[in-house]
Amino acid sequence: MAVSNAVRGPGGRGSTTGPWRNWAGNVTARPARSVAPSNTEELVAAVRAAAEDGLTVKAAGTGHSFTPAAATDGLLIRPERLTGVRAVDREAGTVTAAAGTPLKHLNETLAAHGLSLTNMGDIMEQTVSGAAGTGTHGTGRDSASVAAQITALELVTADGSVLSCSADENPDVFAAARLGLGALGVISELTFAVEPEFLLTAREEPMGFDEVTDRFDELVTENEHFEFYWFPHTGNCNTKRNNRSQGPAAPPGRVSAWIEDELLSNGVFQVACAVGRAMPAAIPGIAKVSSRALSARTYTDIPYKVFTSPRRVRFVEMEYALPRAAAAAALGELKALVERSDFRISFPVEVRTAPADDLVLSTASGRDTVYLAVHMYRGTPYEAYFAAAERIMTAHEGRPHWGKLHTRDAEYLAEVYPRFGEFTAVRDRLDPERRFSNAYLRRVLGD
Repeated sequence: MAVSNAVRGPGGRGSTTGPWRNWAGNVTARPARSVAPSNTEELVAAVRAAAEDGLTVKAAGTGHSFTPAAATDGLLIRPERLTGVRAVDREAGTVTAAAGTPLKHLNETLAAHGLSLTNMGDIMEQTVSGAAGTGTHGTGRDSASVAAQITALELVTADGSVLSCSADENPDVFAAARLGLGALGVISELTFAVEPEFLLTAREEPMGFDEVTDRFDELVTENEHFEFYWFPHTGNCNTKRNNRSQGPAAPPGRVSAWIEDELLSNGVFQVACAVGRAMPAAIPGIAKVSSRALSARTYTDIPYKVFTSPRRVRFVEMEYALPRAAAAAALGELKALVERSDFRISFPVEVRTAPADDLVLSTASGRDTVYLAVHMYRGTPYEAYFAAAERIMTAHEGRPHWGKLHTRDAEYLAEVYPRFGEFTAVRDRLDPERRFSNAYLRRVLGD
């Protein structure tokens, strides 16, 4: 039963509306209270009030992480009022947005100004802070994650101080906080590098597993953005190549887009997953049919309409970042695992890339990266499949996505992140009492 306390003091100090759940439904938190500040001053007041009352503090986005990164039994900072684009500087090529701003709103506002992010992930429901703080990424030969596009941020720390951070101001904090897991404080606003809006031509087409893995390096090198999906129990893949175009814009027709993106990718796929959950033996046959359902197509549009797609079928996910040179070997091992096992996998395996970046805890920190993501339909037992896939990933020095399921701990992560100690040193300085900690952070960062 939900418990309610009177709101008292600045920042909406003291009400709770019951449990918080993430998008996939696999994480539930029961905060002592929650607040929804609308500006930095209210956020500071809420953090200070929590400290006075001995409560830990976590900020939630829209719950698109599969880990309990935002879970707390203390104070939950909700994002719905800390929203909006605060400044657009065309001359500097930057945009500043409040931390709780949904990526969808940011993209639409940028488009209205004739601007765009350089790269982004494939969904727009996340908040800008949540996406950056968990390492959300798309795919790119030269352009990196959401966090890598941040040029400045404002951080509320454990003692209620407000730090302005950039490459020139508090640079050590900036290096860590762009992808900070919520462990260093609560971000109140972010500034992103943007550029004049451009067009992307997307080329989607089927390709066999052997061909795409044999040609992987070539396809990554020749395209600005390359990704593919392999359908387990088959030798079939669907590839997507996005490259800048002089135009003109030629978006998919309304009917064909609905058929591909809604009917097949969501509606029919939802039914197929539900049937597979009820009758696992049918999954290999369904996979052979569904892997051939999407036809080749080419279209040209503004970036966010090409990069992102609706995702209505709910699932759980594990993703690992491997050295890019390990792509073919790891994929071959994953395919062999599925073929020799009793696993029945209805979701495709997603493969993307990123260039090396300089973020301390980025999954692409210091190395060119390939991402392998495995999924299972929500409500389907996933533990054995994910555990077996994880053994393959860790054998290749894999780094788990911070917002997706994994079993790694601080001891392992310190081995695969050369700058891990740099992050924990900043954490020790900014949050020595672990005001922003929870069980997940204790596991992955240590205590």
